[in-house]
Amino acid sequence: MLILMLINTLVVPLFAHPKVTEVDYGTFMSMTESQDLGLVEVENNQIIFTDKAEEKIYKTGRMDDEGLIERLYQSGAKFSSEIVEETSPLLSLLVSWLLPIAFFVILGQFITKHFMNKTGGNSMMFNMGKSNAKVYVKSSNGIMFSDVAGEDEAKENLTEIVDYLHNPRKYEEIGAKMPKGILLVGPPGTGKTMLAKAVAGEANVPFFSMSGSEFVEMFVGMGASKVRDLFKQAKEKAPCIVFIDEIDAIGQKRDGRVGGNDEREQTLNQLLTEMDGFEGNNGVIILAATNRPETLDPALTRPGRFDRRVPVELPDLKGREEILKVHAKKIKVAPDVDFEHIARMASGASGAELANIVNEAALRAVRDNRSCANQADLEESIEVVIAGYQKKNAILTDQEKRIVAYHEIGHALVAAKQTNSAPVQKITIVPRTSGALGYTMQVEEGNHYLMSKEEILNKIATFTGGRAAEEIAFGSITTGASNDIEQATKLARAMLTRYGMSEDFDMVALETVTNQYLGGDASLACSAGTQEKIDEQVVALVRAQHEKARRILEENRAKLDELSNYLYDRETITGEEFMNILNG
Repeated sequence: MLILMLINTLVVPLFAHPKVTEVDYGTFMSMTESQDLGLVEVENNQIIFTDKAEEKIYKTGRMDDEGLIERLYQSGAKFSSEIVEETSPLLSLLVSWLLPIAFFVILGQFITKHFMNKTGGNSMMFNMGKSNAKVYVKSSNGIMFSDVAGEDEAKENLTEIVDYLHNPRKYEEIGAKMPKGILLVGPPGTGKTMLAKAVAGEANVPFFSMSGSEFVEMFVGMGASKVRDLFKQAKEKAPCIVFIDEIDAIGQKRDGRVGGNDEREQTLNQLLTEMDGFEGNNGVIILAATNRPETLDPALTRPGRFDRRVPVELPDLKGREEILKVHAKKIKVAPDVDFEHIARMASGASGAELANIVNEAALRAVRDNRSCANQADLEESIEVVIAGYQKKNAILTDQEKRIVAYHEIGHALVAAKQTNSAPVQKITIVPRTSGALGYTMQVEEGNHYLMSKEEILNKIATFTGGRAAEEIAFGSITTGASNDIEQATKLARAMLTRYGMSEDFDMVALETVTNQYLGGDASLACSAGTQEKIDEQVVALVRAQHEKARRILEENRAKLDELSNYLYDRETITGEEFMNILNG
């Protein structure tokens, strides 16, 4: 509207008739008498005239004047009929309509060209339904397989893919075909995306990376259009690799509900067609990552689409040690650091958590104004990741501090007196930001992939040792055992419902677990009567181990008091100090 107003104000008058000044009839008569008229045009209702020099145009109304024509003739005025020329209709159309339209067309072409050059053609306005996959090429500073530790089996599988892309002929000579799809599954933080980046760093082929959520759009059909465009680009640049992170966002199982043909389902159908369609998909290898494999559609995970499933599990002891060494290269570390000991303390940690442990150690060294991280920094950083930072302002009363000391020594003493329990590494009664008023750290001596029934029972007894120590020493109980109770109950129930360690139920699965990589949501798959029996046996099992813990502590009451007083005074003791007093 602003542009149209400017055109009508500034441009249109240039093509219109000259400006005409309106005057009264008296002015016209005085100019006639003074013979100051040039051209005169007499019309039915008005008179148009100019001055003697014919520079200005005037007009006035027509009056009933009988001698007008004679006076005009005597004044020397010239009669004319074309003082003001009418504007051509064609010119009026050009100025009023065609000129603004042409201006807007030119402006639109300029904006479109300029905007497309700036955005690379990825704007939603001009490219709805186009794939916005990021394309990676090999670079000297990218992530390589040497930067990924602790996942040797996964690296071996992916190294084979990279080798096939580099040397396809040796596979074709024997008739071998590479898998069309490789599914990386595992818990969060184990390095699935990092492995895909390592493939991008190693491969000399185009690498398309896209997240599953990027396919989901608010417009129906846009997700399927993006899938088509992604595979169109990939086929043009084959051989290449396509990586879809968090594929469960679009690959969930299809259901039979009415109206289930939603946007996500259309996207999945298009993905299934592209992976194993009628035209074939030669030269395009698809990598996908997820931590919810059980939710994926069976048509997606069948051979021919995702032929190979690569588990990316939590690293073992050797893997944790290698991961710590890889991340330790990024910081300054003291030469006497024992990475095996740190890896043993960080049992169950993922690769991301180990990276966080190394970073926390470096931050602690900076806070203490030291030039490198030492063994103590790494050990403390493990506690920070597990239990949080030490609470500076949490001041326990003398009685609370003594109760916590007995509680933690109760755990440690029960663990030490059982043959199948992990040795005690550290005991502390310093409150942490996670809410723990103290904790006892146990470290396994080696890799354990299986747990026997006796080991689980001893673990439950160790969990109940803290409450048992409170009962023996003070004759009362506190709320400090809430987490112990939760862990003991969880283990006891798993023994009966999942591990088949019950004489009554034998090897019957009474519980199903979903989302095993995301904490595991358990749901009972039995009748109400069986559930009642399970509850009774869980209570009996935990009670028996509680009595066992009480018996151990009562038999070692003197050591319980001595160790508790020692911990009360020191607040933090090592496993070595604990064992010296226990065996002294």
